[in-house]
Amino acid sequence: MALAAVGLVAVGAAAGAVATHWLGGAGPKRQQPKPDADGDAAAANGTAPAADAGPPVRAPPPHPGWRPGDPQPPPYGPGVPFVTLDVSALDKPSLYALVISAVVPRPIAFVSSLSAAGGRNLSPYSYFNVMSHNPFVLAIGACRSPARGGGKKDTLLNIEETGEFVVNLISEWFVEAANHTCGEYPRGVDELELSGLTPTPSTRVAPPRVAEAAVAFECRLRAVHELTDAEGKSTSAIILGDVLTVHIAEPAASRSPSGKVVVDAAALRPVSRLGGITYGRLGALYDIPRPDGTGRYP
Repeated sequence: MALAAVGLVAVGAAAGAVATHWLGGAGPKRQQPKPDADGDAAAANGTAPAADAGPPVRAPPPHPGWRPGDPQPPPYGPGVPFVTLDVSALDKPSLYALVISAVVPRPIAFVSSLSAAGGRNLSPYSYFNVMSHNPFVLAIGACRSPARGGGKKDTLLNIEETGEFVVNLISEWFVEAANHTCGEYPRGVDELELSGLTPTPSTRVAPPRVAEAAVAFECRLRAVHELTDAEGKSTSAIILGDVLTVHIAEPAASRSPSGKVVVDAAALRPVSRLGGITYGRLGALYDIPRPDGTGRYP
């Protein structure tokens, strides 16, 4: 479809490597699991078949016959005990493991930024989501770096220096290269070059987009909100950015039934973060209509 008429800039989506399930993550640097003797080593070396990475399929909803008031019990049955945790009693590693395994799946912001001196940085953040469509605001949670003694990571430093950044969305065809950018690299390392990904110029901000990304959002900083722990120490920051321009690769662009430009999730093939070093992909897609103000369905 032609996008010029609606004010969007299309970028080409690169074909490439497919995703596997077990990869490093967007948080602190972690050890890769050791390959075992039943084929994991071969898969890691590219000699064994990768997991099926075909596009998601359309399916009916899980309970197409459901009617308002029908019970929907959990699959493990009634009366099971719950594990109840006091957050204040958990140490930091335990709390981190709990949070990233419970709040799933999480979309990933693949953030491109520049320092005031022009140094490039590219890093994935799974503490990320959209906060509003009017204004169009994205939020990123940037935790302090243990490797820097609790100091700020390059993404936050750069955004505070320049007020600009680009959020690229990660798709399966370049997830390994994207994952390679999450190491605790020293300030000044160019993760775009390190990963082999391709910079391409943005239109309204200085940081480049990632050419392999089918969707990218050029952002201007709105605010940084510092978060402090129980001792009053800054441990994280919420970055709010106003989206100025959206780029959609034409194969991932579609139209809603009313003619609005939308992103085709099946073509985007986004990846999400789960717990540990586990990534997820879209599986079956299904529609569930919304009730009207009287509780009736169309």
